[in-house]
Amino acid sequence: MPSSGVQDTQPVLELRGITKIFGPVVANKDVDFDLKAGEIHALVGENGAGKTTLMRILYGMYQPDGGTIVMDGRPVGFKKPMDAINHGIGMVHQHFMLVPGFTVAENVTLGAEPRRNGFFDHAAANDSLVEPMKRLGISLDPETVTGTLNVATQQKLEIIKVLYRGAKIIILDEPTAVLTPQETEELFVLLKTLANDGSSVIFISHKLREVFAVADRITVLRNGQTIQTFNAAQTDAASVVAAMTGRTDVNLGRVERTEPTDGTVLEVKGLETGKHGADAALKSISFSVRPGEVLGIAGVEGNGQSTLAETLIGIQPLDAGFIRLRDVELGGLNVAERRSKGLSYVAEDRHLEGIPLNGTVLEGISAGLIRRDSSPVGLGLAFPRTVRHWSTHMIKKYSIKTSGPGAKCSTLSGGNQQKIVMARELEDKPDCIILAQPTRGVDLGAIEFLYNQVAEATAAGCAVVLISADMDEILRLSDRVLVMYGGSIVAEQQTDATSREELGMYMVGAQTMKVGK
Repeated sequence: MPSSGVQDTQPVLELRGITKIFGPVVANKDVDFDLKAGEIHALVGENGAGKTTLMRILYGMYQPDGGTIVMDGRPVGFKKPMDAINHGIGMVHQHFMLVPGFTVAENVTLGAEPRRNGFFDHAAANDSLVEPMKRLGISLDPETVTGTLNVATQQKLEIIKVLYRGAKIIILDEPTAVLTPQETEELFVLLKTLANDGSSVIFISHKLREVFAVADRITVLRNGQTIQTFNAAQTDAASVVAAMTGRTDVNLGRVERTEPTDGTVLEVKGLETGKHGADAALKSISFSVRPGEVLGIAGVEGNGQSTLAETLIGIQPLDAGFIRLRDVELGGLNVAERRSKGLSYVAEDRHLEGIPLNGTVLEGISAGLIRRDSSPVGLGLAFPRTVRHWSTHMIKKYSIKTSGPGAKCSTLSGGNQQKIVMARELEDKPDCIILAQPTRGVDLGAIEFLYNQVAEATAAGCAVVLISADMDEILRLSDRVLVMYGGSIVAEQQTDATSREELGMYMVGAQTMKVGK
C-alpha cells in the first residue's frame, strides 16, 4: 500500500472531463482520472466501460472530443503515440509488440536505434539495456533471440522497452492474461520496484484479486463514465464489483453445482497428434470425465490445449489413441457426426469459429437447429417462422441483450456474443461439451450467467471439459484439474486440494507428478 507521502502529492497526470464519441456510441463521457508519482493506479470496468478508449486517448491513438489531459499542472495534447512517448508515457499492450526473430537489444531499441556511421550500433544498443534492466533488477543477454524467451520474460522485455524510451508513466493492459501465478507475482515485484523508484503505473485488469494485490488506488468506469475511485486498502472486492456492475449480488466465489455421478461419459486414451501451428503436439493424452463433472485443463497457452480441443471435436486428426463418448468410438467421425453423437463445442475464438460476425443473431443462434433438421419439409416456407419463434425464446432464456433476432452479431458485446454460442451448444442437450476459453473477453455479469448455465447442464448429467488460461475460472468451476505442459498431462489434482501456486509450478514444468493412464 502507498505511503501517506504518495497520497498527499500532486498528480503527475490528470484526465479531466474526457469525452469520446464514435457515431451514436458515447465511449467516454466526462471521465476524470488522475495519477500520482510512485503510484500503481488500477483502472477497472466491464467490457465496453471505456477503459481501452481512455487509454488510447492518453497514448495519442485517439483524439478526445472533449476534456483535457494535464501533466505536471500543464495541459498537453497528443496527436500520435510518439507525442505521448516524448512526454514520458509508455504503453505495454496485452498482445506483445515484439519481433520474435530480433535480439533483445534490437527489440528494445526498435524505432529509436543508436547508430554509428549511419548503421545500427550493436554495441551501443547492448549497452543501452544496462540502465533499464538495473532499475528492474533483472538481467538479460542483449544478444538473445526474443522468440526463444518465455512469455513472462517477454513481458519484462516490453517494460524494458518503454523504460528505454524514458517512460515515467507506464500503462499496462491486462498484463497477467498469459502468466502463471508465480510469473504474476514476479511482475508485481517489478511494478512495485518501479513505483518505489518514482515511476507511475496504470494497471488495467479484470482480475480483482490481482488488482488488490498490487494497486494503491482503483478507479471504476461503467458505461463510459467514472463511477468511483477507491483507496485499495480501504475497500473490498464486493464494493468494487458493485461499482462496476451496478449490482450487489454478483458471485465472486466457487460456483455451486451438484456432485458428479458414477460412470464415464467421455474417455480419452493415448492421444497422439502432430504439431498444430504454434501449439504443442499431443503426447499420450489420457483422461475420462464423469456425468455432471467439470474437468479443468490448465496450462500456459501453447502447451497443447488448443490442439486437444480441436482433436476432441474432430478438426485435428489423430495419429494414435481413441476418443469414446458413451459407447461410441469417435476417432473415425467428422465434426458433424461427433456433434450428432452428443458432443458440443465452444471454440476459443468466437469471432473466427463461434458466430457469423457479419450475420444475424437468428443465424448464429439457430445453426444447430438447422443442422439437426435438414429435411425438405423442415426447410420449407414454415421453417423460418419456426426458427424465428424459437430464436426469440432463446434470446429471452439466455438474457441476450439485442434489438432482436435480426440484429447483426457484430453489434453485440463480447458477453452477448458468447451467450449466443452457449445457447446454441447447450440447447443441443449434449452428453459432453468442450469449453475452450469460454469467458475470454466477457464481463463479470455475463460470466456469472454463463457459469450458471454450465451448472444447469452438469446437473442434467452433461460432462464438461473446461480448457482455460484463467486460473480463477478453473478453480471456480472445476471438480478436477489436469495441467498440460509441452503437450503432455503433467499433473492431476482435485480442485479443493490444490492451489494457484501449486498448479503454477506444474504449468511452467518446474515439477511433475505421475498421472494415471
